[in-house]
Amino acid sequence: MTDYDAVVIGAGHNGLICATYLAKAKHKVLVLEARGVVGGCASTREFVEGYSVSDCAQWLSQFDSGVMADMKLKEMGLSLSAPKATISLQPDADHLIIDGDKVSGAGVDTDDAAAYRNFRQMMQRFAKVLKTLYHGRPPKLVEKNWTDRITLMKLGLGLKLLGKGHMQDLMRLALINIYDVMNEYFNHSAIKSAVAIDAVTGTNMGPRSPNTVYSYLHRVTGEYLSGSGTTQVMGGMGALGDALAASATAAGVEIKLGASVKSITKIEDKVSGIELADGTQISSKIVVSSADPTTTFKTLLGYHQMEAGTAKRVELYRNRSGTAKLHLALNGLPSFEGLSADQLSQRLLVVPPLDDMETALNPMKYRDISEHHLFDISIPSVEDSSLAPAGHHVLTALVHYVPYEPSQGWDEAKPALLARLIDQLSAYSPDLESMIVASELVTPSDFERSHGMTGGNWHHGELSIDQALMMRPFPGSTQYATPVDGLYLCGAGAHPGGGLMGLSGRNAANEIIKRGALS
Repeated sequence: MTDYDAVVIGAGHNGLICATYLAKAKHKVLVLEARGVVGGCASTREFVEGYSVSDCAQWLSQFDSGVMADMKLKEMGLSLSAPKATISLQPDADHLIIDGDKVSGAGVDTDDAAAYRNFRQMMQRFAKVLKTLYHGRPPKLVEKNWTDRITLMKLGLGLKLLGKGHMQDLMRLALINIYDVMNEYFNHSAIKSAVAIDAVTGTNMGPRSPNTVYSYLHRVTGEYLSGSGTTQVMGGMGALGDALAASATAAGVEIKLGASVKSITKIEDKVSGIELADGTQISSKIVVSSADPTTTFKTLLGYHQMEAGTAKRVELYRNRSGTAKLHLALNGLPSFEGLSADQLSQRLLVVPPLDDMETALNPMKYRDISEHHLFDISIPSVEDSSLAPAGHHVLTALVHYVPYEPSQGWDEAKPALLARLIDQLSAYSPDLESMIVASELVTPSDFERSHGMTGGNWHHGELSIDQALMMRPFPGSTQYATPVDGLYLCGAGAHPGGGLMGLSGRNAANEIIKRGALS
């Protein structure tokens, strides 16, 4: 008799969601988390005394509304802000403002506004089609079972209902780069850049890179499934992790923190449980990993416990990332020319023209550090005073493009890069530097060490056509089950992928239940 029906590795959002659905199906579930907190990328950390920041993700824009309801997160204390506008800062302080499908400022005329509205509506139509794929296991194109056939028929119907013109647009656009698409649909430089940053966030790609349109579609589909816009989690993203843990516990899930999994164990050809770093062995009918595929197969299972073909696919799986995170503790609210104090609570961008975005990527390819960067900025303390002392604030920013490990090493490179980033932000906020109490730069390699994400990749693997949908993460492991009997994937490395959606966790649990793996 096993200790548990299922052991879930990792108390990130997908791990907790998967565990909750399994527990609601009357199974005995244990979640093991190496860190001392739940939430994974949805966590809050006091980076200097009195100042707390969202550790990784800083906005909630893609969380599936159905999962939100099933987990009863609002009842568990989750509180969200009103939807945020996106403000792309311009050197002349005539800033571009994007609010839903409306765009204004920065010299936008009626033609520009109409072009943006039409583009967003087109993308929403495409997202509605992809919903069929995102809300279940990805179908195998050659599988002879009715579940996959029905999914493919629904997808085909959705494509047909788009109409011939839009269907052709989707087929054409999905395989090209966001640079070409922006130049096709827009004349306004700032609009192009403000859209394009959402295609490269958390990736190793520039606007001219293949797969950037798919990356953008992935984000838009998540927003469509969420239906709530870009919001701020009150109390920091850790409040989402806490609400998920509360829901899991209420369903009967057992959660152990500070429990680092050393290895996944097997008896003969089937998974038998896990072994912790302290030598404790826990048996289970199945093991479900919310860790990235590389960590799961290479580190926890080991190549000696799988077929050579699977090991080869793991080695070829790409985990590169170019996103770092800047944290600033401030003794006051900085001023940004052209913005009111209330507008500082919105999503702020610093994004150069498309060609300069591409140029900024190039040094990273050679482990060098660019002279210019892209910023996605949040000042959450404007709306949430719990994050800083009275009258003080915190500023966080996702920063692109930052290499995993520069050629000179981070000990030498980090102080210079941190100073440069502050200088670049000070061009828009002259009093920012004088208000800094403390600062921190978290690099991709830092994220790998602190959160166990290979390559520091928040998506648990690059979002590209060959690592997406019915090919995510790679052939043989595309429907949450793996070639190793009893081992399942439920993290962002499984379909549909990264972003705080929760669908990988829910879909994996539903597939496990449907397969009768715990019977």
